[in-house]
Amino acid sequence: MIRDMTLKVLMIESSDEDVIRILEILAEGGFQAEYACVDTIKDLEAALKAQTWDVILSENNLPQLTAKQVLGIVKRIKPDILLIVVSNQVSDEAVEYLMGLGAYDFLTKADLARLVPVIRRSISEFENYQRFISTQSALQKSEELFQAITSNLPGVVFQFQLNANHQASFLYVSDASETLLGLSPSMLISNPGLFPELILTDDRVYYDQLMMISAKQLSTWNWEGCIQVKGDSDIKWISLRATPRRMPDGATLWDGIMVNITRNKLAEREIARSREQLAELSSYLQKVKEQERARIAREIHDDIGGTLTAIKCELFPFLDSAARPIEFYQQKAKSIESLVDRVIDSTRRISLDLRPGILDCGIVAAVQWQAKEFSNRTGMVCRVSCSSDEISIDSDLSIAIFRIFQETLTNISKHSSATHIQVKLVELDKVVLLEVIDNGRGITDLDMGKHESFGIRGMRERCQQLKGNFHIMGEPGKGTKVTILIPTENLDYQSEYTIEPKNDPEFLQPGASKVRKRAVRH
Repeated sequence: MIRDMTLKVLMIESSDEDVIRILEILAEGGFQAEYACVDTIKDLEAALKAQTWDVILSENNLPQLTAKQVLGIVKRIKPDILLIVVSNQVSDEAVEYLMGLGAYDFLTKADLARLVPVIRRSISEFENYQRFISTQSALQKSEELFQAITSNLPGVVFQFQLNANHQASFLYVSDASETLLGLSPSMLISNPGLFPELILTDDRVYYDQLMMISAKQLSTWNWEGCIQVKGDSDIKWISLRATPRRMPDGATLWDGIMVNITRNKLAEREIARSREQLAELSSYLQKVKEQERARIAREIHDDIGGTLTAIKCELFPFLDSAARPIEFYQQKAKSIESLVDRVIDSTRRISLDLRPGILDCGIVAAVQWQAKEFSNRTGMVCRVSCSSDEISIDSDLSIAIFRIFQETLTNISKHSSATHIQVKLVELDKVVLLEVIDNGRGITDLDMGKHESFGIRGMRERCQQLKGNFHIMGEPGKGTKVTILIPTENLDYQSEYTIEPKNDPEFLQPGASKVRKRAVRH
């Protein structure tokens, strides 16, 4: 406030002699006063608005302005200016009253020798007070910011102390403890032993060991373990991270955070389980591939190879020079023709097993053909309904859907004991829906969870590779329904379909599932 011993003084005074005397005293005390003198309410308000003053020296009772009025105006316009009452004889009651209204001090004009010390003390105290207010304001803002940050953090912020006698205590706990731990901050602070009681027995020893290592080495305290909140059946995974520091009394103080990592742990387990299943499926597919190669090799060797050997044997008589009747050669020709026809049939059959030529006619024709072949082979009635005679999709997608359909029929023939199968093939908005319903014994969750259920696993993986959706459901004694949804295009905004089974006792009837679409961005 004071620069180069300059003091800005606003005087509420009507006596020129008193003004001169005050200025002289200030000069003798080392102040160069810049002053203004007012004696009316209007002039006082104008002076306060015109500039900033270091101190106000006010007479108590001027004809048009009293010290009480001055205090009211100052409080309204510039409440941070010091006001010292300088007046003639005033009663103690009046002094006490004015000090209660906000006056800093009171001097009689007969005692102006005290003016400079009082001003110096008042300015110093006022500056200290201003610094205190500023510090308090900064502290309050810092506290508000800290509370805002901790309340939005996905975890519990805490201060934890372990004294030299190994007595533990929480010095601070954020409000998130109520949600994460089921314990309020006040409960943890008053009874720090409540937290270790939440930790499962197997993890509690590890928790204590890591805490003591961190306290001894002043290393970061990193702990992950399971807790169970009282009254809650679920287990939570908690990650604790805290940084220690040694206090002057030998205690160790940690600043840290506890975060719920249950979702991450479950995701890790699911990823590990999926990788294990993929490895098993890959091994199974490799085994199936080798078995299929062995089967094809046997068929080529035993069927085609054997027939070609027979043809070769039939041709031997043509290589010698012995004369034979024409009927002999005619008979041999007919036998060779029959053997060639057999080779052609075997080649066609093996080729159809590898890739049915009907796929070149489209997925609708291929599904209808496969359903007919399945019915002829197994005796099960297999009816197909399609939204149109042709669904325009690329050949790779047609093959994938066809193979899923084949695998579905294979599973039905092996496990369902069904007599009737209903197949629906529909083209929706850039999505192909294939639905296969049988009236067999009905698949159960236990069946689908079997370790060796590679057929279902393979169909699901094939759908996921095509960015599709696979769903299988069954009811004991009523049958099983397999539903797949395969997108036909990859767009910036692709339609994602989900399958919602209806809550219907006859849910295995055709059309008993609801397909819902929502737009998702790739």
